[in-house]
Amino acid sequence: MNLKNLLIASLFLFVFLISTYIIACRSDSSAKSTTSDPTAAKPITGADQTEKYIAYLRGKRIGLVANPTSIIGKQAIADSLLALGIKIQKVFGPEHGFRGNASNGAKVQDEVDAKTGLPIISLYGKTAKPTKEHLADIDLMIFDIQDVGCRFYTNINTLEYVMEACAENNKELLILDRPNPNGYFIDGPILEDSLRSGIGRHRIPITHGLTIGEFAQFLNGEGYLANKIKCQLKIIKVANYTHDTPYELPVKPSPNLNTPQSILLYPSLCLFEGTIISQGRGTQMPFTVLGAPALKGKYSFSFRPVSIPGMSETPLHQNNDCYGLDLRQYDTNQLRQTKQINLKWLMELYKAYPEKEKFFDFSQSKQMGNFDKLAGTTKLKKQIIAGWSEADIRKSWEPGLSQYKQTRKKYLLYP
Repeated sequence: MNLKNLLIASLFLFVFLISTYIIACRSDSSAKSTTSDPTAAKPITGADQTEKYIAYLRGKRIGLVANPTSIIGKQAIADSLLALGIKIQKVFGPEHGFRGNASNGAKVQDEVDAKTGLPIISLYGKTAKPTKEHLADIDLMIFDIQDVGCRFYTNINTLEYVMEACAENNKELLILDRPNPNGYFIDGPILEDSLRSGIGRHRIPITHGLTIGEFAQFLNGEGYLANKIKCQLKIIKVANYTHDTPYELPVKPSPNLNTPQSILLYPSLCLFEGTIISQGRGTQMPFTVLGAPALKGKYSFSFRPVSIPGMSETPLHQNNDCYGLDLRQYDTNQLRQTKQINLKWLMELYKAYPEKEKFFDFSQSKQMGNFDKLAGTTKLKKQIIAGWSEADIRKSWEPGLSQYKQTRKKYLLYP
C-alpha cells in the first residue's frame, strides 16, 4: 500500500472511531436523561399532590380521618394542612389512634392533640362512626389512611363507617389515595355470612386487591353502606401506580407491622392469630417469626415474647421461649410470583404441634379473634385437620374467588 492510500485508510478509520464515540456519548446522555431522576417513576400519593386539592379545601371547615401514615412529604397531614392555612375542625382517629400510640385492639379515648390543640374523636372506642353532632360544623371530610389490603385490617371498616356518616349527613368525602402494598394479588376464601365481625364485614377474600379509593367505590357500588346509601366521593389518585408496582411504605401502618417484610407476610401470618402459635407479638420482629413453647425440640430457632408498651402489652406466650420458624430471610418475591397467601406454614406447624386439639383453641390462644373469623370460613380449619392438600383447599375457594375478581374490576382506578 502506497503512502496516499495509507493516509486515506487512516482518515476513514479516524472518522469511524470519532463517529462511534459521538453516538455512544449521545446514547449515554439519553439514558442518563431518562434515569437521572430516580423518583420519576415512583408512586406519588394523593396527599403529596397538594396542587390537586389545596384550592378545593380553602374556605371550608375540614374534618380529617388520619393516623401516623397520613403524611405530606415527611410531615403529618394535619400539621401540613394547618401550616398551609387550611381550617381543620377536628381529627378522627382509627385503631391505634391519631398519633399511633395505642396497642393492637386497645380501645382509644377521645382527646386533644398535644401538638396542634385539635380535638381528636376516636373511632376505635365507644364510637366507631362519626355522629351527626361530630359533623355539624364540618363542610368536607378527608380520609387519608394507609391500608395493607387485607379483609381483617380494620382501616377499611373505619372507611365504611365514615362513608355512611358522610352520606347520612350530606357531607362529601375527599379520599387521598395511597398504594396497596399487597395490591398485586387477590386470594383466600370469600367471607361466609355467618362469620361477619369486626375483622371481616363483607363477602371479600383475605386480600382484596384494592386501594382505599377503589374500596370506597366498591362499597358504594355493591350497596354495602347502611340502607344502600351512596357517599359522595372525590378521589385524588396515586400517580405512577399500578397494582403490580412494588411499594415500600414510608411509615409503619401499625405498631406490629414495623418492617416492609412484615407487611408482605401479614396476609399469610395473620391467620395464626386464631391459633396457639405466636406471630412474634411482644418482640421487635412481629409477623416475621412463628413459634410456640410446645415446639421445643422440633425447631432450633427460638424467640421470647415480652410486654412492650404501645405495641403488645400481653402477648401470647409472654416470657416463654417459643420455637418455630424464622421468616426474616424469606424471599417475599416468591409471594409476588405465586400471587397467593402461603398456606404451607400453617399446615406445617399444625402437623408439627404435639397437642393438636389445642392448636385452633381460641381459649388457649387468647388472641383478638378466632380462626374461623380470620379465615372467613369454617372450612379451612377442618380441611387442615383432615389433611387436605393445598391444591384441594384452594379449589374449595371457587367459584367465589373468581366471581369476586370479576366484580372487583368494575371499581379499579389503576391497571
